[in-house]
Amino acid sequence: MFELIFLGTSASAPSVRRGLSSAMVLHKEYRFLIDCGEGTQRQLLASGLGFRRLDRILLTHGHLDHILGLGGLASTFARWEMIPEMNIYGGQWALLRVRALMRVVFGPGEPPLRIRYHPIGPGVLFENDTFQLIAFPVTHRGPDCFGYTFQEKARRPFLAERAEALGVPAGPVRRLLVQGESVTLDDGRVVHPDDVLGPPRAGARLVFVGDAGRVDDLVDAASEADALVIEATYCQDEADKAQQFSHLTAAQAAWLARQAQVKLLILTHISRRYHPRDVLAEAQPIFENTVVADDFDLFRIVRER
Repeated sequence: MFELIFLGTSASAPSVRRGLSSAMVLHKEYRFLIDCGEGTQRQLLASGLGFRRLDRILLTHGHLDHILGLGGLASTFARWEMIPEMNIYGGQWALLRVRALMRVVFGPGEPPLRIRYHPIGPGVLFENDTFQLIAFPVTHRGPDCFGYTFQEKARRPFLAERAEALGVPAGPVRRLLVQGESVTLDDGRVVHPDDVLGPPRAGARLVFVGDAGRVDDLVDAASEADALVIEATYCQDEADKAQQFSHLTAAQAAWLARQAQVKLLILTHISRRYHPRDVLAEAQPIFENTVVADDFDLFRIVRER
């Protein structure tokens, strides 16, 4: 399961109800902040998430409404928080802009906080026993824009009834079988993992796209996601303006969700010119299971069985 909390859902400028772009994805002990618009650190406090273990930041691209909050966040960490380092992942251009921002905040020389910059390309960024974090290219204004896929690894469920029938005792012996090891019971019988494990089940899949100017090149990346997060800055009445500024309409986002056969479409980066009901009215006839995210909304992303 992945937990997704929106910290800012407005496009370009904040509104009374919406902060600038930022969200957090949680999985077990891991926390990933995606983008960090102006005011994000206050949103972190207001949400109850706070600053603990906030050392991995993923950038979708380098526009100011997605990175400007990093200066204040780093300043706070350097002065008040016991966080030894920040790891910032993004395209080369985005990281150049963040480096320039940090020079404004801290001046020349090394900042008092260790900041590690990780230039990324398409492919796996992080992997452990339970999930992968994968970056993929997105078309928007400027180079090196990326989206992110959080993918739980497939697992084989433990079949307790079968284990009971074979006389496998509860406790460490069953844990070894789940880990893929054969065990010898007290009566000398050998039980193998295949004896008590079912067929692999795919894990949850969360796909997160920031700003984008087209969707036809995202169908494969979004394919069969349990949740797709993507911008909907415009509606079709301003489709020409959306194309001019390399943004999406709600209809384009819904088309992608339908083509990619996702389970849930979550729209964000909402312009102050639209009410959420206008955005939904355009998207839902194309893809019914659509919601518009508000600041502090929480979604739990699980794989439907």
